[in-house]
Amino acid sequence: MENEIQNIWKDLHQELQKFIFFKVKNKQISEDILQDVFLKIQLKVHNLKDSSKLTSWVYQITRNTILDHFRKDNNLFSLESIDIANADNDENFSKLSDCINSKINNLPNKYKEALLLTILKNFSQIELAEYLGISYSGAKSRVQRGKEKVKTLVLNCENKDELNLDNFS
Repeated sequence: MENEIQNIWKDLHQELQKFIFFKVKNKQISEDILQDVFLKIQLKVHNLKDSSKLTSWVYQITRNTILDHFRKDNNLFSLESIDIANADNDENFSKLSDCINSKINNLPNKYKEALLLTILKNFSQIELAEYLGISYSGAKSRVQRGKEKVKTLVLNCENKDELNLDNFS
């Protein structure tokens, strides 16, 4: 069994390290999560019945460990800590981003949270569902409704003629 763990480490640790870092954007936290993942693998590898599913099994453990990290440590993650969009030198971009930011911030929390997590934190809709403790279809609906609400609000934004939205198509 120790050889199996060593082989998994050799084959997957760099790939998993990149995957985790892409999700959490913090090197130290990524390394901690990676260690947790391999500890869980070592403790549970004997439960794996079909070795052909090893890689998907390892990735499922990894995704769950990342989600557990975000769930247990709300100090590291909050909606307020996400920087939505910074004003650019381009005046049209600046006006548009100000409009979009204000519209997203005024959404009901469930839509705001769904959009920020999927768009800015790169959660998949499945990860969003797991994180929020709702069904996949519920998560999908929240994201779609949130996008639709933002679109409607932006199109009704005051001074939309000044935004010159044709430059962004």
